[in-house]
Amino acid sequence: MNVLFYFLAALACFLLAYRFYSRLVARAVGEQPERPTPAAEINDGKDYVPTRPSVLFAHHYSTIAGAGPIVGPTLGILYGVGPAWFWIVVGAVFFGAVHDFTALFASIREKGSSMAEVARKSLGKSGFTMFIVFTIVLLVLVTSAFLSFTAISLTSLHPLSELGLDSDQTLLRTTVIDGRTMGIVGGIASTSVIVITFLAPLLGYLVFRKQIRTWLAFAVAFGICLLSVYTGFNHPLTLAPQWWMVVIAVYTFFACEAPVWFILQPRDFVNVQILYLGMAAMIAGVVVAGLQGLTVSAPVTNIATGTAKMGPVWPFLFITIACGAISGFHALVAGGTTSKQLARESQARPVGYGGMLLEGLLAVLVIVVIGSSLKFDQYMAIAWPEVGKGNPILAFALSLGHLLNASFGLSIALGTVIGILIVEGFLITTLDSAVRLNRYLFEELWKTLLDRPPAFMMRFWFNSGLSVVLMLAIAFTNGYQHIWPLFGSTNQLLAALTLIAVTVWLHRSRRPTWFTIVPAVVMVVTTMFSLGYKLFSEYIPNRNVLLAVIDILLLALAVGVARLSIRRLTQAKPVPDSSQPA
Repeated sequence: MNVLFYFLAALACFLLAYRFYSRLVARAVGEQPERPTPAAEINDGKDYVPTRPSVLFAHHYSTIAGAGPIVGPTLGILYGVGPAWFWIVVGAVFFGAVHDFTALFASIREKGSSMAEVARKSLGKSGFTMFIVFTIVLLVLVTSAFLSFTAISLTSLHPLSELGLDSDQTLLRTTVIDGRTMGIVGGIASTSVIVITFLAPLLGYLVFRKQIRTWLAFAVAFGICLLSVYTGFNHPLTLAPQWWMVVIAVYTFFACEAPVWFILQPRDFVNVQILYLGMAAMIAGVVVAGLQGLTVSAPVTNIATGTAKMGPVWPFLFITIACGAISGFHALVAGGTTSKQLARESQARPVGYGGMLLEGLLAVLVIVVIGSSLKFDQYMAIAWPEVGKGNPILAFALSLGHLLNASFGLSIALGTVIGILIVEGFLITTLDSAVRLNRYLFEELWKTLLDRPPAFMMRFWFNSGLSVVLMLAIAFTNGYQHIWPLFGSTNQLLAALTLIAVTVWLHRSRRPTWFTIVPAVVMVVTTMFSLGYKLFSEYIPNRNVLLAVIDILLLALAVGVARLSIRRLTQAKPVPDSSQPA
């Protein structure tokens, strides 16, 4: 089938959902467009900072997107284009976007509180404690998985002949492995990320201290992007994967303490320029190639192969494609940083619901690009090799290179580099944000468990260091093939628990709950089955004690939160909330 069908059908569904369904949900939760938010009322200049909508959307979108909507669909297409496309569209509209918007809205109404604090109000101290522990485990897993992906993508190599380059080319630096000349693709992104990170504080100073105009901020950000890529081509940096893990871990340890305007927001604002341009290139490539008759050649369904590699299509397709359909990590971003930066409630719907739909569109584009531009056996050899570790980010990047070559005659090598650049900056962004969020959560956990926690347990170096050490320990001892399914299950289960907490919060405020409780139940059943399946089919038989313990802990926490939520919903009477309009 023509690539335009998959793209345009998804785009139409998303536009209709934003126009009608998002407004229905906004009315149900009681949105007041001009109501001041915690950012406007508190405005402490560090965490609570009223931010321009365009800058905030860029920060929020680049943080929630990360590598998830690229890696997940790249792995999930193994089951076939049809199932992957269907889950992304349905999931984004009725599951993910509702989850993101309602979590953000609840956090705003609770003075910018994290979802754990919202759970405290909805489920009490026990629910709050279980929610925090569950969330900490998720963040450790997501940072471990993304750290592993970062190390793999930053060291990506590919034969020059398959990149359409001759041996005398000057575009890429090369190295020789087993007699084959390999182009250094990942090193360009490595240098680009470093340049962007070092120049981000300059942009932060200009935007938040000098208050330069938005168009000028975009221009400066775009200039930084061009400079970083130019420097990357001329000075690609290569390190061993293990060293990249250590370097990035040290960076995140220090960066998560800096004010959000200093590194986090401006770097995201720069990175999102690359993502916007990359998405524009993907859309243009799909449209032009579609008009030229390009079709999706990957199998529409490929259930048997997918089952052999990952497990039954249900539940594993639904936890493999997390970001792009529904992701619990988004609630942590919404309650951890975004809710503290919204100036008006009217911004919550475009940032929360709209940001998720745009991520869903990115996931659809990834499926279309891979399914049409890379031979399926080539995709299998890169993403799912019989021997050695796979590199799904390279599989996506190479697909984009072939698409842009077919559409515009762009060099396959250059298109592949663009694909790597799209992903790489957002891996770093996600790591930075996740470690920052985990620092907050550890601090909240100690205050909950201990009446008077020792002073050192409230220091940033202790909680950030604990987050980084746990991240490194799992990433060093388990490849992403083992981490991703557990992360996917945990991520989706956190989304379900977030929806449960929001449901109880809405119920207490005498608000409708049908649009949150239905996706919550579906995701609870799906993810708990996947955790149980992996525990008894893989972790216990293979004696992977670490992942087995994490799996059992997650199952126990999920059961505890679910039971507590049912009790609250069935026994507690709705209580009018002064923050909610009648």
